[in-house]
Amino acid sequence: MTEDIQNLAAGNEVSRSLWSDIMDAMRGTEANYTQININKAIFLLAVPMILELVMESTFAVVDIFFVSKLGASAIATVGLTETYLFLLYSVAMGLSMAVTAIVARRIGEKESQKASLSAVQAVIIGVICSIPFAFTGIFFAKELLTLMGADEWVLEKGYHYTQWMLGGNAVIVLIFVINAIFRGAGDPAIAMRILFISNIINIMLDPLLIFGLGPVPALGIKGAAIATTTGRAVGVIVQFWLLFRGGKHIRIRLSQIIIDSKIMIGIIRTSVGGVGQMLVGMTSWIFLMRILAAIGSEAVAGSTIALRIVMFTLMPAWGMSNAASTLVGQNLGAGFPDRAESSVWKIGFYNMLFLIGVSVIYFFFNRNLMSIFTADEAVISVGSTWLRIMSYSYFVYGWWMVSVQAFNGSGDTKTPTIINLIFFWLIEIPLAYLLAVVLNKGYSGVFWGCFYAETSVGLVTLWLFSRGRWKTVVV
Repeated sequence: MTEDIQNLAAGNEVSRSLWSDIMDAMRGTEANYTQININKAIFLLAVPMILELVMESTFAVVDIFFVSKLGASAIATVGLTETYLFLLYSVAMGLSMAVTAIVARRIGEKESQKASLSAVQAVIIGVICSIPFAFTGIFFAKELLTLMGADEWVLEKGYHYTQWMLGGNAVIVLIFVINAIFRGAGDPAIAMRILFISNIINIMLDPLLIFGLGPVPALGIKGAAIATTTGRAVGVIVQFWLLFRGGKHIRIRLSQIIIDSKIMIGIIRTSVGGVGQMLVGMTSWIFLMRILAAIGSEAVAGSTIALRIVMFTLMPAWGMSNAASTLVGQNLGAGFPDRAESSVWKIGFYNMLFLIGVSVIYFFFNRNLMSIFTADEAVISVGSTWLRIMSYSYFVYGWWMVSVQAFNGSGDTKTPTIINLIFFWLIEIPLAYLLAVVLNKGYSGVFWGCFYAETSVGLVTLWLFSRGRWKTVVV
């Protein structure tokens, strides 16, 4: 009897401890991630980072859910516009990688003032980078869509979506960059809450602006872009308020709003590899989308929906991977390279287990997932084929994501860039063209090309990480 009571008390204590950790992760904590238990550090960082990226991917899923009601050409508009947004994401995410690495390193070194100055320089760079995208999107939307093989409906009615998404791209860049600042500092709970607010606004505005209600006119596909841009803009406003108000680990003061050329050059130098890394990967998708566009709008629409599903289900894995980036940066800054490496191997194992579960769902329920977004049998066939093929390699993706983010967290953004260049441009694109066009395999040829190239890049990246040269990078 006494033993049963003790076991029950022990079980209750574990439950209370777990609940306490969950609440700390959601609220944010002042914990020193270079000192506490590694598993607890992973948990406190990964939970809000996972939820943050789930919120980020919710934008895409919600938009495509409502836009799909307008037909295959409307979905294709989103997909074709997204090929150019991928270029923007390359810049925003590449800059974010550098920001996370540098801020995390300064926090690990106990240099909070330098971390704040780095944050200010990153925001300035982000605003400057958004200007050419805005100009091009506002004045050359039709030309951009024509270049990607858009059909008549897209060029007549869909180009407004492209104008809004590219024209208002500054809010996309800033929400990426400022959330990267919070993550690097060890305040991922703030980044999570920002995207929660933005998503709530987008979810409310999407159906209202797309289909209209009462005095609000139906704006069609343009309404989806306005809703998304508005939601992100509100999120950016809240981000700035919290940056100046102060998080658990970082705060910007008015006296720090200056241009520090030395820090700015350091960020740009570190981000070049990150931008190149993302640019290579994302521009490869532009070429793949161009191949699919030649096959037909159904191929583009099915791929677009499948990509949104993939993005949504990968976000928890990217969230755990982002935790690796922060832990690597802070532990290298604190002088604990072995602890940094141990964190990566632990997170990689957890990531692999999660993505094996996702693979099972993709394999058995690919058509069910596609049917949520469309009733078009041709579109469902395309998307379900891609999801099934993806399911064969997801166990490798878990390790690839974490090892890439470990490189980025250390400040070594060059190595993943070179790897991506070889496997995405020199292998994936030619292989997809060979299978889809030369061997006449159609859209399935594109997807098999992706499978072979991306499985290979995952294995090579993990091997290079295991060699350990990233531990000596200086940022």
